[in-house]
Amino acid sequence: MSRIRRATPVDAKALAHLRYTLRSKSHDNESESAFLERCQAWMTTHLEEPNWRAWVLEEDDRIIGALWLQLIEKIPNPTAESERMAYITNVFVNEDARGNGLGSSLLSTAVEFCKRENIETIILWPSERSRSLYQRHGFAVREDLMELELE
Repeated sequence: MSRIRRATPVDAKALAHLRYTLRSKSHDNESESAFLERCQAWMTTHLEEPNWRAWVLEEDDRIIGALWLQLIEKIPNPTAESERMAYITNVFVNEDARGNGLGSSLLSTAVEFCKRENIETIILWPSERSRSLYQRHGFAVREDLMELELE
C-alpha cells in the first residue's frame, strides 16, 4: 500500500538517491558519492526552510517517489493578485512503480496544498515524457513567459 506524506530532513538521504536516479542519466559530471553527499546536505537544510516543501511517496516503508515545491514570494501588489506563487520541481516515481497513478497523486497533493495556501499560480518545467501528466491536471503552456538561459 502506498502513502504520501510530507518529507522531513530524515528523508534527505533517500531523496538524494531519487534525485541522482532522475538526473544522472542525462548529466554525469560528478561522481555519485560526491553528488549524494552534496545533495543530501542541501536537502536536509532546505527541508527545514519555510519556503520549501517536499512530499514523499512510500511503499512498504521505502521511499519510491517524491515531489518538491518552492514557495516564491512576489513583490507586493496594490491589486487582488496573489503575492505568492509556487514552483514544482524534481517530481519522480521509481520506474517499476509508474503507470499506477502515483505521480498523479503526488501532483494532486501539491496542488491541494497550494489551494489551501491561496496560491494562484504554479509553474514548472516538464520533461517531454511528463508533459501529459501536467496537462491532465490543468497545466497549460503560457504565452507570456520568457526565459533567458545564461551560460
